[in-house]
Order: sequence, then structure tokens, then C-alpha cells
Amino acid sequence: MAKKSKYRFLAGMALFLTAAVLAFPLLPQLSAAKTAAEGQKDFIRYVEFNPCYAALDRALEEDIRIHEEGSSRSWVDTLAYLGAKYGGDFSQYRAQDMDDLFQRLDSGETMEQITQSMTYYSYYQEAYGAVLDGLVGTYKEETIENGETVWQEHYGLKGFFPLAKNFAYEHYDDFGAQRTYGYTRRHLGHDIMADTGTPVLAIESGVVEVMGWNQYGGWRIGIRSGNGKRYYYYAHLRQNRPFAEGLEEGQTVQAGQVIGYVGHTGYSTQENVNNIQVPHLHLGLELIFDESQKESDNEIWVDLYPLTQLLSRHMGETVRDPETKEHVRKYAFSE
Repeated sequence: MAKKSKYRFLAGMALFLTAAVLAFPLLPQLSAAKTAAEGQKDFIRYVEFNPCYAALDRALEEDIRIHEEGSSRSWVDTLAYLGAKYGGDFSQYRAQDMDDLFQRLDSGETMEQITQSMTYYSYYQEAYGAVLDGLVGTYKEETIENGETVWQEHYGLKGFFPLAKNFAYEHYDDFGAQRTYGYTRRHLGHDIMADTGTPVLAIESGVVEVMGWNQYGGWRIGIRSGNGKRYYYYAHLRQNRPFAEGLEEGQTVQAGQVIGYVGHTGYSTQENVNNIQVPHLHLGLELIFDESQKESDNEIWVDLYPLTQLLSRHMGETVRDPETKEHVRKYAFSE
């Protein structure tokens, strides 16, 4: 339901992708060899992000636990190890596999030693890092203590769930489902059902690259992460007043900042039309390893359902200005 460009490759490449998925995990090596043979730049051209919620949750807990002990253990490295072990197929996930890894690390082995024979570990480390880097770390957030507003420092999820706290929502894993407006294609995003007017928050800090009308996504916003590797796409925003007041292209936004409001615009070449049946936020995440991938026939969009499940542990609260009817964040945030 998002930009037309992100679907164009599917018409001509469906058979190739099917074969590629079946051949995975040979794809990273074969792609690199093909790139080198053709004298092209070497960068990742295909990613499936399949870590299940249980794996994300356990890896994050361990990252936080070790940090509290004064050391470090990257959840990205943990997930990359399992990705290499499973060939990216997390239907094989067993909690014991992660526990065994932690026991080896606790006994003195390094991740480099453990993964030295894993051909695709570095690939998964870069691919999963492109999705997750920057979502965990140290930050400060306002809170209320004894009736006073104070700053507290935290280590953990810095990324926010994309809808404001205390607003009802429903979602399930709909990545890859069929869509037929314009032409038959796969759904390359994640839909979160919510009432019209529900505040939409920036998952992480970044720069607004695009905002305006798209016939597929309706009123939409595109935000690029600080490291340039993530492009967040928020679509089907509210009719008439889709964006947060004052939001502009080129503006830097903070994680958890209100950027717009849920609606059901889109599926029309005419602006400001509600042709989506059910109000919801279409959330997309495109990975960009090279600028040639942006607005191309080879865009990489990943399944966000397990990650949004995890992000629901960090929801931003908003307050509504009775005069402007705009929502703003209730508590300040600083990275």
C-alpha cells in the first residue's frame, strides 16, 4: 500500500526471488561473487529479516543485563550468530541455542572465535545491524517522581512504538500479503489498525526526506535514520490534517516525536481521498546499503511485525492541546 516504486521489481522479478529464497543462504556469497566479476560496488542487495519475537526479546534482555554488569554484549551479534546458524530461518529457533552461546561467552570465548568458521556471520551481522543498530543504547527521558518531573537515564530500547501510548491498536504479521490496487503485488510493510486521529510517532530520530501525497500510500512521511541505512515509511495518514503542525521536509525529528495521525487516505491519484476501507498505519522499513537502491527496482523492505511487538515495550505518551487540537509528547527525550 506504499510507494509505487517499491513494488515495481515484483512484476519482473518474482521468479528470481522465489529461486533466491530457496537457494538462501548461498545468496550473499553468490551476489558478492557476481558483483566482483562485474566490477560493481560490493554491497548487500538482498535481506530477509526473520528473527522471531522470542529471539529479539531474549537477545535484548542479555544485552541489557550485561550492560548493567559493566560490560557489553551486542544483541545484533547474538542474532547474527543465530542467523548464520539457522541460515536465516528462525522457525528453527531454540532458546537453548542462545543460552549455549552465552555460556561459551561467559567461559571466556570471544564472538570472533565462536563465529570464525561461520561463512555468513559477517553478512548477518551487517544485515541485522542495518535493521537494529541505533534502536538500543543509553538515553534520558523525563518522568514523574514524587509529583515532580525529573530526568532519568536508561539503557535499553531507544526506539519507540509508532503509535502513542493509551490508544487502542491491533496488528498481525501481514508482510507479503496480496494487494491488488493498480496491479497485483505483495504487501511490503506492516499494518497497525487504529482509530483515525491516533498520534503517529517517529520510531527513531532522523531527517524527514519526503512528505505529501502518494496514490498508494495517501498522505505519507518518509524519514531517514541518522546513519542513512533505514528509511521509515508512515502511510495512510489522516485526511485534511495528516501531519503534525510545523513538520517539514528536511527537518530533523526526535525518536518518539509526534509526526502525524492515523487515517485511511490513499488508493487514488486525487489528493486527500479516503479510499482505504479501514483506518490504519502502514509502516514500512527500507534498508539502504547504497544510494542506488533508493527509488529503484531493487529496494529492500523487511518484515517489521516482530520488531513492533518488541517496540511496544517503549511507548511514548502524548498530550492534546485543546486550542490547536494537536498532540505533542508528554515527556522530553534525549539521546
